[in-house]
Amino acid sequence: MPDSRKYLRPEVTARIRRLELTARRVVEGFLSGMHRSPYFGQSIEFLQHRPYVAGDELRHIDWKVYARQDRLTIKQFEEETNLRLHLLVDCSGSMAYGEGDRNKFHYASSIAASLAYLALRQKDAAGLFTFDTEIRDSVPARSNQHQLNRVLNSLAASTTDGETQLPKVTRQVAAAIPRGGLIVVISDLLGIDSLTDGLRVLRSQGHDVALFHVLHDDEWDFEFTGATRFEGLESPTFLNCNPAALREGYLEALDGFMENVRRTCGRLKIDTMQVRTSDPLDAVLAKFLSARQRG
Repeated sequence: MPDSRKYLRPEVTARIRRLELTARRVVEGFLSGMHRSPYFGQSIEFLQHRPYVAGDELRHIDWKVYARQDRLTIKQFEEETNLRLHLLVDCSGSMAYGEGDRNKFHYASSIAASLAYLALRQKDAAGLFTFDTEIRDSVPARSNQHQLNRVLNSLAASTTDGETQLPKVTRQVAAAIPRGGLIVVISDLLGIDSLTDGLRVLRSQGHDVALFHVLHDDEWDFEFTGATRFEGLESPTFLNCNPAALREGYLEALDGFMENVRRTCGRLKIDTMQVRTSDPLDAVLAKFLSARQRG
């Protein structure tokens, strides 16, 4: 069996616990705060009637009861508190870039493991899809005591290879899960021809969507020196060059790429975190939760 603990080492667990305390303080609790906000999606069920008292909001009066019985009553509701979190983690070839903790797939897996851990600690459901040109593995969203191990085992068993076809994958995911959950996509978005189509299908199916756009420092800064051979991770291409001659054009293209991601997600009302694999995980997640609460 793969060592699922590699994405949840004791020091990572400690950071997640500290993050949970931070989230409770900053956003009134990670998941309990989320459930109180309609931005995250919530369902409510009718609980009972009670007599109207001065100060109650008029919109909660049951006018049908008033018409029948000539008395004012208030409809009380019980919130449905179970969030369904679906994690989509890119395992295409480009995610193999980087060493150790700064490897893109390792970092993406650590984000996914942390979010699953937090959700399950709050008795909510978490599930996972890993993908490249199609869904490679899936763990249906559950909230039982064994679910974290299932998610971590899937991440640990994943290999990074191949190209990426986000629109195809998101159509498969949208068809496989019920509406009303939170879908978190974690990817470098490299080799994706139509980001808009890939994310729009999730929003059009009524899902709440967030994106972690993960890149390595080398991809952000392009600080290579000397004659360098660049090899494609998702295709058999290569380039021998002097990177200093390419840096200005590369950074300009990167700025355009990042801005396009932000613009696309803004139009689709998708929360976006653009992060480096060197960014501290707890700080990234705290910023994400705070942004979600602000809505």
